[in-house]
Amino acid sequence: MYENLSNPIVAHKEIKLYSGSGNPELSQAIAGILHLELQGLQLEKFANGEIYARYEESVRGDEVFIIQSIAGQNVNDLLMELLIATDAAKRASAASVTAVIPHYAYARQDRKAASREPITARLVANLLETAGVDRVITLDLHQGQIQGFFDIPVTHLTALDLFGSYYHQIAEEKGWDPEDVVVVSPDVGRAKAAKILSDMLGCSLAIAHKGRPRHNVSEVMAVIGDIKDKICIINDDMIDTAGTLCGSVKELKKRGAGDIYVCATHGIFSGPAIQRLQEAPIVECVVTDAIPCAVANRPGSKIKTVSVAPELAEAIYKVYTDQSVSTIFGGGREL
Repeated sequence: MYENLSNPIVAHKEIKLYSGSGNPELSQAIAGILHLELQGLQLEKFANGEIYARYEESVRGDEVFIIQSIAGQNVNDLLMELLIATDAAKRASAASVTAVIPHYAYARQDRKAASREPITARLVANLLETAGVDRVITLDLHQGQIQGFFDIPVTHLTALDLFGSYYHQIAEEKGWDPEDVVVVSPDVGRAKAAKILSDMLGCSLAIAHKGRPRHNVSEVMAVIGDIKDKICIINDDMIDTAGTLCGSVKELKKRGAGDIYVCATHGIFSGPAIQRLQEAPIVECVVTDAIPCAVANRPGSKIKTVSVAPELAEAIYKVYTDQSVSTIFGGGREL
């Protein structure tokens, strides 16, 4: 009965794609581009709120990719979903688990800005590694240095190329002269990314210097660069309550700015954010679909989306096939 064991064993690691409940629409779009089916992952809650996860088929020896955007009112549940699903896959003998995290939660606390504060970006990295994640694919971390909190490979993508293409198209449609356009960094920390976008568009750069008296509140103290009568494109990594952003927009208008466009990778849109953006003196606010937004692209809405699904799908494919990802989202750049 054992004669077949003398034949050579050919190992074949199958790819299995799974989605958490954070952004199933994006997960489905990624699966469609890869010509894969999202596999069955049972996610439930016990009566006391604890999360249960179970794979509906064997993952033994497979390369598992779990897509989970960690944002929204249930951000902590979504993080636990990812950790528990990872633990389940590793205990079921998956060859590897790659966490595809379009929005990485708790990234804003990436250092101790005051005494007795946590560094939650590092804490989440530790949790993911302890759960058994072997690789991370993520998009526009709040600070690129967060990659250094991991002892596992991190593929860090950026949406700047998407925004560059988007505004190139807008410029052609509206006949913008690059001399009349300026990319505005909302603070000094975002200046490097804003410079990359301004180079893509062949326009100038301005930097807003802000003071931040408390969380989600800031005041523009000065603007470095010429914005008077110019089309301003404000680029940021995330918009949460939009209080800081709308305050900056109003200040730019006071200083003589022309039409103002806003773009950000992550539209978190907590609390009154959407209402604030609708009432703000901006033409539109463009975000990616890394975080779902129910009102985006509706008639009368200032919020538009561009999809990151093609690039995330390409990243998954190249990671699975051991190819370089340096051409995706300008991934060879340092941000």
